[in-house]
Amino acid sequence: MSKSYFRVLTIAGSDSGGGAGIQADIKAVSAMGCYATSAITAVTVQNTMGVQAVHPVPLDILEGQIEAVLSDIGTDAVKIGMLHSAQVVDLVAEKIEKYGISNVVLDPVMVSTSGHRLIEEDAVDHIKRYLMPLARVVTPNLPETEILSGRKIGGEEDFADVARAISNGGKVSVFLKAGHLQSETLVDYLYNAEDGSMTLLPSKRFHTHNTHGTGCTLSSAFAAALARGFSLADAAVCAKKYISEAIRSGADVRTGNGFGPVNHGFDPQKMFLNNKKNSQNVQ
Repeated sequence: MSKSYFRVLTIAGSDSGGGAGIQADIKAVSAMGCYATSAITAVTVQNTMGVQAVHPVPLDILEGQIEAVLSDIGTDAVKIGMLHSAQVVDLVAEKIEKYGISNVVLDPVMVSTSGHRLIEEDAVDHIKRYLMPLARVVTPNLPETEILSGRKIGGEEDFADVARAISNGGKVSVFLKAGHLQSETLVDYLYNAEDGSMTLLPSKRFHTHNTHGTGCTLSSAFAAALARGFSLADAAVCAKKYISEAIRSGADVRTGNGFGPVNHGFDPQKMFLNNKKNSQNVQ
């Protein structure tokens, strides 16, 4: 009997600085013991100081990349990152539907860490209308959550309600990331649409400038855990552990002059032995 890899396709933009986007996705997926394939939506001119330019990949080339991977290699999960235009969103949604992919982790990348807008205005509406309903889980940070929900988030007390509010009527799970809050303990919230539960995932804040690509990295780790057959709740815990350790182990490493990358290269395999710690289920 032949063996096969756990496969994860990442559809996202390329980061020339290597800390975010396709590059971060491939590093995280590989560290999680999966085989990474990719479809690049745009090429960015980027380093730790910020994004200088974005060059969209032609739609036919993007379509060709996705078709080449899915028609031959296939996939066990898809991670979706930066989709800069409504046309790109529609194309990706069409391919997800065509191939009947259920393990879809959508990271609705809209603004870079340095504040550079990465998405056209009408693409937001298309993400909400056509792509979010196809996702198994959406992983927005606070600014992205405010855009998706159309409401201002005052603090953690709003997380449970707003997570449910953007869950497409309770049909799509939401992993709401707390990194933009200022507290020393960061509590991410997972609204699990599959059983209606709310899981709290706390972690300690690490004081470091090396936070570039944290959202890309977490969502890729999430997709990898789902590809390995983890339940949604266990995959969330595993992804949270992965990004927390990646930040901690790379906190004092100097890379560039701005927001450096996390350490994708530590060995996370030990996490699979005890992946349900540090979570709290609430109703």
